[in-house]
Amino acid sequence: METSTHAPTHALSRGSVPLLVSFPHAGTGIPPDIEARMTPEALLRADTDWHLPLLYDFVAQMGASTLVPQMSRYVIDLNRPPEDTNLYPGQDTTGLVPQDTFHKQPLYRDGQAPGADEVAARRERFWQPYHDTLRGELERLRDLHGGAVLWDAHSISSVLPRFFDGKLPDLNLGTDQGRACAPGVQAAVEAVLAGQRDYTQVSNGRFKGGYITRHYGEPARGIHALQMEMCHCTYMDEPAPFGFRPDLAARVRPLLRQMLQAALDASVKARA
Repeated sequence: METSTHAPTHALSRGSVPLLVSFPHAGTGIPPDIEARMTPEALLRADTDWHLPLLYDFVAQMGASTLVPQMSRYVIDLNRPPEDTNLYPGQDTTGLVPQDTFHKQPLYRDGQAPGADEVAARRERFWQPYHDTLRGELERLRDLHGGAVLWDAHSISSVLPRFFDGKLPDLNLGTDQGRACAPGVQAAVEAVLAGQRDYTQVSNGRFKGGYITRHYGEPARGIHALQMEMCHCTYMDEPAPFGFRPDLAARVRPLLRQMLQAALDASVKARA
């Protein structure tokens, strides 16, 4: 695998197979000028998709491309539309530049929240480069292979009353209700999920895919996008300091690899 792009805001590692794994919420960086205005709760970065590049480290052996941001989702949310519309109308969500944590704790000290000009500047500085790189890599893979799979990797605390009741299923597949990928690609991943008994799972439940899945999935052009939202407890300690659990990761990694391979194989069949 050739690591070919290292931008100040993200890192792209280019692979040899038509698979791109994106980690839009895995970053933890906060520029000092922003950090100085934030609350102690914000600086815990509790809502990070912790350790996901480590959990998915096997994708390099598969030949996949990866895209990892440096900045925290508290700086800007790379999985939200640039115009900041709500992806789940009628449901509570956080925005393009969040103002509070998932537990509704303020991110900024009184009077220190960013205004419209700062939001626009962050969008230009952090959001746009990530998406330009994502689009460019998908098109490169499509040009080389005739199509591509985009796997948008996420994780979240298993209990968050703000967003869902009770405990979230362990594994949550989102395809924008089947619009972001070919039916055969979704079915192939669902078959892998249905064939295991270690984890609870659902397709297009509370999490149907965010902006990245919905915007970049173009099955008619051979680009198939899927989101996987995992509970933190499947591979790490949920309470702070949010430690990675190698024992749990070793259990779930083979299943993740099976799903990715199934999506990749099915995408090739969809092009035939």
